[in-house]
Amino acid sequence: MTGRMRAWRVHELGEPADVLRLEDVERPVPGEGQLLVRVRAAAVNFPDVLMAQGRYQERPPLPYTAGMELCGETEDGRRVIGPPAGGPGAFAKYALMDARDALPVPDALSDEKAAAMWITYQTGHVGLHHRAHLQPGEVLLVHAGAGGVGSAAIQLGKAAGATVIATAGGAHKAEVCRELGADHVVDYTAEDFVAVVKELTGGEGADVVYDPVGGDVFDRSRRCIAFEGRLLVVGFTSGRIPEAPANHALVKNYSVVGLHWALYRRRAPAVVAHAHDELVRLVGEGAVDPLVGQVLPLEEAPRALAAIASRGTVGKVVLVP
Repeated sequence: MTGRMRAWRVHELGEPADVLRLEDVERPVPGEGQLLVRVRAAAVNFPDVLMAQGRYQERPPLPYTAGMELCGETEDGRRVIGPPAGGPGAFAKYALMDARDALPVPDALSDEKAAAMWITYQTGHVGLHHRAHLQPGEVLLVHAGAGGVGSAAIQLGKAAGATVIATAGGAHKAEVCRELGADHVVDYTAEDFVAVVKELTGGEGADVVYDPVGGDVFDRSRRCIAFEGRLLVVGFTSGRIPEAPANHALVKNYSVVGLHWALYRRRAPAVVAHAHDELVRLVGEGAVDPLVGQVLPLEEAPRALAAIASRGTVGKVVLVP
């Protein structure tokens, strides 16, 4: 299958609204071990913003087609989710996928929800289970609970039998966290989450903290983490990368646990495969239902990335070609 297609390309680094260009390009041709898929839906992630700015840990050579995850349809009609082959490439009409990374989509999920499940739910499952070893009955503190990463962590924490405390900014986002199943919600614009966590846990603190925000949120999370607690470093949407004093971790006896989920695809793909099997099971049980806050046409990719960057979104934003 040959021909042309539309794709959002980045030729220089900068703000996504300035550097994204919708171009007419050659449809990609699959190589050994690859599939050509028609993109049915592509989810937008905060790392898409960082990558365009040149601030993400992975820097694809310029120019590149943006977009890190998709739900696609193979030439024989199967729906699959996963990453484009070799890096980004999802914000287009067609994309290449490595066959080993193209995982089957549960029938219960729409294209939009399937596209939204790959990165955030994989990150949540691998983080909470493989890295933090979350146990039933433990207390999980999820920051930015109404966002894509946080909403997944709330659902996965509840599915694991944890008591979930979520933080969110504003009454609307707080209500979203409640609807997702959080046991307690802190509107951080009106309350101090440190005091609330200590009060709810009788002064013990949270056993696991899931932090995609960094900055001051990370600093203050260290003040309400439990004995033998695990503070998961998921990302830095605040824009500031915090530092953890080693003496504080020693005195309070907690762990700061890094979570670079994409490394597992390369270093331990069996972990990713196991997480997908578990996520399919949880979807079937109704415990996982990806929150899609907005569906936009592919042509509005710059607007979608601007919305993500402004932290004004709820759940995942998904683009549909």
